[in-house]
Amino acid sequence: MKKILLLIACFACTLTLRAQDEAIFTHYQMFPVLINPAAAGFNDAYQLQMNARAQWTGFPDAPQTIGAQFNGPLTKGFAIGVGVLSETAAQQNRLRAHLNYAFRFNINENVRMAAGFSTEFQQMRLDNLATDNNFFQPGDRIIDNNLEGIKIFDASVGVYSMFQEKTFVGVTFANLIRARLDDMGGTVNQPSALEYYTFLAGHRFEIVDLNFTLEPSIMARKIKDTPGQMDINLRAGFLEEQLVAGLSYRTLGALGILLGARLSNFAMFYSYDVSFQRFQQYNSGSHEISIGLTFQKKDREFSRYND
Repeated sequence: MKKILLLIACFACTLTLRAQDEAIFTHYQMFPVLINPAAAGFNDAYQLQMNARAQWTGFPDAPQTIGAQFNGPLTKGFAIGVGVLSETAAQQNRLRAHLNYAFRFNINENVRMAAGFSTEFQQMRLDNLATDNNFFQPGDRIIDNNLEGIKIFDASVGVYSMFQEKTFVGVTFANLIRARLDDMGGTVNQPSALEYYTFLAGHRFEIVDLNFTLEPSIMARKIKDTPGQMDINLRAGFLEEQLVAGLSYRTLGALGILLGARLSNFAMFYSYDVSFQRFQQYNSGSHEISIGLTFQKKDREFSRYND
């Protein structure tokens, strides 16, 4: 039974590495640039952020992800971002490097928008230890190719907007190159180039007398090779958002909590989530931590620490 569970988990880990090309981390509430290239440098600030996530802790060979990226404005209407990310699951490893470009403009004094484009290089490799198990068959072309390493190029486009500095809406279309290659490959059900998307929207309510903010948001996504899902989030900020707490519910059956703090240009966030599925009894949940350093380009109040 344990071997069967391990095989299922390894298969799930492989799907995770193949599919989660967007929104690998759940801290997009604070750092929307994690899921939308148009959010790079959106608030005229330079930001360095580091993220780490341990999925299904306590289960053998569970997925682990570590990433770092920097983004900020280059000119008044143009921003750039660069990042690297490393993922491991079972015996599979993936290295990602991406470059974001964002073009920002003001519609009027109450509406700010940005359009973004991201190019990405991925290298997927299977560890040699994958051949040391009973399921390995010598001469398997797929395994041999993964042992040598598979290189993938991809791209995404996004739009991000802010209304009256309180309401935000963004959408990203991912896997543009890979989806197009699927079309050329003559698949039975040829997907649209815009079939894979991530949508994020929310509004921040301010209770000035209590120095308190409340921000509900929703995130819907459809990523290559995985079923669609939706996150329903509620985040609260205290003492001018120096302290943060939140809850998230995922329609695939998971609940998460968020805790965080911000001091000057330094911010740190931690989240823990558990699944309602039966597999939860074999692991201790998932942990995620993010650290952000923000440096102002201009001498102005930074209304939100997400970028």
